[in-house]
Amino acid sequence: MKRLEDSLTLQLLRPRESSMTFFRPVLQKAGFTEQQWRVLRVLNDHEELEAKQLAHLCCILSPSLTRIITRFEEDGFLIRKKSPIDQRISLLSLTPKGNETVKKFRPEVDAAYQRIKEKLGEDKLKELSRLLSDVIALES
Repeated sequence: MKRLEDSLTLQLLRPRESSMTFFRPVLQKAGFTEQQWRVLRVLNDHEELEAKQLAHLCCILSPSLTRIITRFEEDGFLIRKKSPIDQRISLLSLTPKGNETVKKFRPEVDAAYQRIKEKLGEDKLKELSRLLSDVIALES
């Protein structure tokens, strides 16, 4: 068995935690968890998604996503409607309030990303992204 510090899964979690230190202050200011922000960002980038698609794109398990959807629906950030093709499928989209919220905090999130880019360097960031894409492709 490998030494704990050589564990690939831990090596992937640690940089995630490190990078999130740049974003957490913005998310706390906005009043959202990391998962909630991912939902807003993904829905902002897509006009409408099925709940299953949203869960996949956000890397969120269905029970957690259900709680977020319920809260966001109650708070007026998103709307849920039945698919005209299959009534069992829920289609989700942001309301104008949801879109405005993303628009309001996106510059701060982008600035945090820019700080990471400045610290790491553009070439290293591109290489990291390429390597992570390779790891992600292993699942298929």
